[in-house]
Amino acid sequence: MVKKYRIGTPVNTEAVTESFDIEKTDSFPLSLEINENVILSFPLENDDMIFGLGENVRGINKRGWTYESWCSDETNHTEDKRALYGAHNFIVLSGKDKFGLFVDYPSKIEWDLGNTSPEMAAIKIFGKDLDLYFIDGESELDIVKQFRKIIGKSYIPPFWAFGYQQSCWGYAKQEDFVKVRENHKKNNLPLDCIYMDIDYMDSFKDFTVNKKLFPDFEAFVREMKENNIHLIPIIDAGVKKEKGYSVHDEGHENGYFCIDKDGREFECGVWPGIVGLPDFLNKDARRWFGSKYKELLDIGVDGFWNDMNEPALFYSKKGLEKAFKKLDDIRSREMDIWSFFGSKDAVLGIQNSMDDYKSFYHNIDGKKVCHKDVHNIYGAFMTKAAGEYFEEEYGREKKLIFSRASYIGAHRTSGIWFGDNFSWWSHILLNLKMLPSVNMCGFLYCGADIGGFNSHATRDLLLRWLALGVFTPLMRNHRALGTRAQEAYQFGDTRDFSDVLSVRYRLIPYIYETFRRCSDENDMMFKPLAFEYPDDKIAREVEDQLMLGNECMIAPVYEQNKSGRNVYLPEDMTFVKLSGENVYKEEMKKGLHYVEIALNEVPLFIKRGKNIPLAKPALNTAELDVEKLENLL
Repeated sequence: MVKKYRIGTPVNTEAVTESFDIEKTDSFPLSLEINENVILSFPLENDDMIFGLGENVRGINKRGWTYESWCSDETNHTEDKRALYGAHNFIVLSGKDKFGLFVDYPSKIEWDLGNTSPEMAAIKIFGKDLDLYFIDGESELDIVKQFRKIIGKSYIPPFWAFGYQQSCWGYAKQEDFVKVRENHKKNNLPLDCIYMDIDYMDSFKDFTVNKKLFPDFEAFVREMKENNIHLIPIIDAGVKKEKGYSVHDEGHENGYFCIDKDGREFECGVWPGIVGLPDFLNKDARRWFGSKYKELLDIGVDGFWNDMNEPALFYSKKGLEKAFKKLDDIRSREMDIWSFFGSKDAVLGIQNSMDDYKSFYHNIDGKKVCHKDVHNIYGAFMTKAAGEYFEEEYGREKKLIFSRASYIGAHRTSGIWFGDNFSWWSHILLNLKMLPSVNMCGFLYCGADIGGFNSHATRDLLLRWLALGVFTPLMRNHRALGTRAQEAYQFGDTRDFSDVLSVRYRLIPYIYETFRRCSDENDMMFKPLAFEYPDDKIAREVEDQLMLGNECMIAPVYEQNKSGRNVYLPEDMTFVKLSGENVYKEEMKKGLHYVEIALNEVPLFIKRGKNIPLAKPALNTAELDVEKLENLL
């Protein structure tokens, strides 16, 4: 049962699609303290676990750390961080008592989940205009399904978006994309999409193409699609301030950009230099920006990824002036420890500054609202602008769209990716742990940058990461400018990579149908073992294995120089290793096992009495035969 409680006058975040009677706050089942801020608290028993919070660091069980809801342009996904790109304000308490809690509030929240005191969870909402949803249920999954029902069904992308995808910040001209396509084809490496990072734009301006690098972009898009390759351009939140640039001219003339306290257009710096920030919380501006995607859709593009939409701010003019003044003050004198670190902080502090987030405003139904108070829905509304336009103009499931920043509710029109990770073995495991957490919050189309965005991938790391990526709906290899090339053909002999990528295409019919079912039934694709085996103490604590759908369990290798791994089976299962068209099967009893897994093998554990279909390998989804399937077992 779901009950709704209201405090103050909340902003409509559009997270919840169902209507509820509002209960009196004095009947709220948890401790509730309302002053300038709102604090919720509840006691924790020794065996209690806390799930949820979507995209964040650390474990599937979130107990024992303090997290924040504050969409952050955060590159270093390390354990000491408290927030990443999404604000997913939903938790599930799992223990003797079970309940779900959704805090529908678009600004900062601090979730102290047994960190300050191991016996207490305290949730601090930095404001007092919000809706609370309290969910009773028979089980953790029942609670999640009730929550998913009230926030609406998850976005379903086109079928081809389940194919393998290659990306790189640094593909700058037509020849770069043709080279990727031809090398995949030559080496028998499947591929469906190639991504276009900021390099393709004219001076980093949204919805433009550099004509020197792409002299006939429409013909190029058509030629790539004739070869079954979809080009997916990036769109950033900031719109370059440049006279004669139609997107900025239109936005400026119609008052579609965020403003400062004096009513002037707020100016900040990102990739192109000085930009305006579209006011996605203004309904007219949102519709306008969504329609601008037509510039590239008319050329033949049918997928996009939205970035820098927390929003990420390199600097504001005022912040830059303040930093320069600080540096001028200390330039002429010898720097001691305090002035040295002060100068360093002055420079680093101008990026994504809270002072800047407090200094611009939105027009919400005619009311002027400070960005700080609605920060967490900015990126979500950018992507909803695109998704809503696509659905209205082209119909559902026709276009691919996913985002870096997100809030619950955006899952109805888009997917997400997990941002700028690193080529670290620990980030394979972090990728795994994020999957059930974001599924709980409605985001089914999701995945991490396979191989890692930052730093330098190795051959074995990429192969092990791909073996996990085989199961994620979004399977994209992406890296940063200046890092080691990590396309599958960059590491010498490509046979191992071909074996692993072929497994993905063999599994696409199963992954796609599981995805659709989970959207229709408000279910999770990836579940913690604790959800399926709540009375099994070992299973409850396992965090490096996940249940996939209703049929199987995945347990990837995520450590360097390992020829296999230990796996806990919570029931009798069939151990399967897939490699190209080869299939190895072994019946295994419940309990702990060590399994050997080669670099070209994808491990899978099938539950007794279950089966999954396999297709014949293909080089892209257009060539995939989804009619002639064979059972794995």
